[in-house]
Amino acid sequence: MTPKAISPLQKELFQDQQNEIDAYHIYSTLANKTTKKHNKKILNSIAADEQNHYNLIKEYTKTDLKPNKKKIFFYIILARLLGFTFALKLLENAEQKAQDTYKKIGDSFPQLKQITRDEEDHERKLINMMNEDRLEYVGSVVLGLNDALVELTGALAGFTFALQNARIIGILGLITGISASLSMGASEYLSASHEHHKNAGKAAGYTATAYVVTVFLLILPFMLSSDAFISLVTTLGIAIVIIAMFNYYIAIAKDFSFKKRFMEMAGISLGVAAISFLIGVLVKSTLGVGL
Repeated sequence: MTPKAISPLQKELFQDQQNEIDAYHIYSTLANKTTKKHNKKILNSIAADEQNHYNLIKEYTKTDLKPNKKKIFFYIILARLLGFTFALKLLENAEQKAQDTYKKIGDSFPQLKQITRDEEDHERKLINMMNEDRLEYVGSVVLGLNDALVELTGALAGFTFALQNARIIGILGLITGISASLSMGASEYLSASHEHHKNAGKAAGYTATAYVVTVFLLILPFMLSSDAFISLVTTLGIAIVIIAMFNYYIAIAKDFSFKKRFMEMAGISLGVAAISFLIGVLVKSTLGVGL
């Protein structure tokens, strides 16, 4: 138990100590679960650092803390679903506040400065060294996701004004999307086969899968609603959510700027959709296409 009457700085130190013991258990558990020797070695190394940090802070707090089981469970599940690198970088980012604490008390507790150096340099380098398919083939996922968002939002926008029948638009979108996903997968296979560091089959699989999943999400509103224009607005909203979620993942996992990449992808997708919608207006007014 922590003392009731403690200063704000002491409170922060207890919180940092709690974070260190939680991180130790998270890294240790993931190390035990992974089958890759390279990743296991890295995770065990970081876990040892976290345990050392915990013991170092404990010398000042004189208190032993229990790990937060809910937090540990959350990060273990997150790592399983979205990959070690994303989960662990998110963990490190969440603990960034601890760096300010160590800097503030560095003069009083010089040994804690070593923790700052470890947290800022050693651990991030180790995480960046981890081998993970999700990140190795992220370029293939980006290719499938980008193409599906740009091509299908554009096609659906054009179909919407030209045809104005949600069900037909959804079916056309599905046919267009699945055909395009096969084409994109084949193109990525041919491209990746010339890059010796990649497994061409896996690269094609990631591209096609990302494309197909995006296609189903984008056409869903047209299959569930009879109003084509409401469906289109919903689809554009889904596209924005997909772009935001994917770019948040990439921003955390690969240390990219979220805002820049999000604005770029959203701008391209919505821009193409707007142009395609105008083309649909033109086609309907000049050729009289409609259902």
